[in-house]
Amino acid sequence: MKEKGLYLVTILLFALLFFGVYTDSKKASGTDSETAAKPVVGILQYVTHPSLDAIEQGIEDGLAEAGYGKDQVEILLMNPQADQSKIQTMGQQLVNKSDVLVGIATPAAQGLANLTKDTPLVMGAVSYPVQAGLVTSEEKPEGQITGVTGRPAVGEQMKFIQEILPDVKNIAVLYSSNEDNSKAQAEDAKTSAAALGITVNDYVVSNTNDIKAVAQKALAENDCIYLPQDNTVASAVDTVVQLAMDAKKAIFPSVTDQLEQGGLATIGIDQHQIGIDTGKMVAEILDGKKPKDIPVYSSTEGQKTINKAVAEKLGITFSADVLKEAKDITEISE
Repeated sequence: MKEKGLYLVTILLFALLFFGVYTDSKKASGTDSETAAKPVVGILQYVTHPSLDAIEQGIEDGLAEAGYGKDQVEILLMNPQADQSKIQTMGQQLVNKSDVLVGIATPAAQGLANLTKDTPLVMGAVSYPVQAGLVTSEEKPEGQITGVTGRPAVGEQMKFIQEILPDVKNIAVLYSSNEDNSKAQAEDAKTSAAALGITVNDYVVSNTNDIKAVAQKALAENDCIYLPQDNTVASAVDTVVQLAMDAKKAIFPSVTDQLEQGGLATIGIDQHQIGIDTGKMVAEILDGKKPKDIPVYSSTEGQKTINKAVAEKLGITFSADVLKEAKDITEISE
């Protein structure tokens, strides 16, 4: 009798233990299911520098504004730091795991586009997407790619340089041979400057190791330097700024963020806003819209911005008109 009672107790304990494990397993399985149910946005950021960092943060903010906060979407962010081989390996990882892809900067978007023709891809801050081979038309993109451009108003920037430096004759444009967007912007600068009687000269680098020597040559042979939206140069802009300061010559960047690093003036587009616009476009796709039905959005409205502190160091005086129309980056940052 005792043995029978012990047997029943053993069975009961085993049943309770099994039920507890089964319940815990179901809970764990439910949690995994909920996590898997969240859409995944894979972001490939070409390199780390303030402009692209601002775009990435803007993407997250734009998604949140559109109803895809951190609890509603999983964001996978990878950064190859301009290493072409890592673009391929990281890009493939993102393609395998993501519902929507985002390429921040032209090389990142191109790398992702080469890896998939199926997963929706949103370009973040690709200045010249047609020239880069990403879309055939900005108005009617084909396939699975659309996005937001951050194309600067190059013609207006050339006029602004002449307004600040009325005697300017030669402008050096410093950019990387690896970035199609930079080449296209350099050509725009040449055409726009020629109409003003200014010569724009190319100074091309293959990687950051070339920048110091090439920038020194550019400064020696020209009145100032113009920096297109080039990620290779942007990642080493402090070196260019120091050389320019030593030569007492101005740098005119394409983006406002680089004024904080020592640029003199620009008509720049808000990089964070480009990111917000990109994030909202990603949200449209998550909601079911097809990339081919979303025209490429051009964020082109710029603001004249100057750096008075840099002007003082270079001995440059802004005209009354410039001071009236432009914002001072040092006051914005305060």
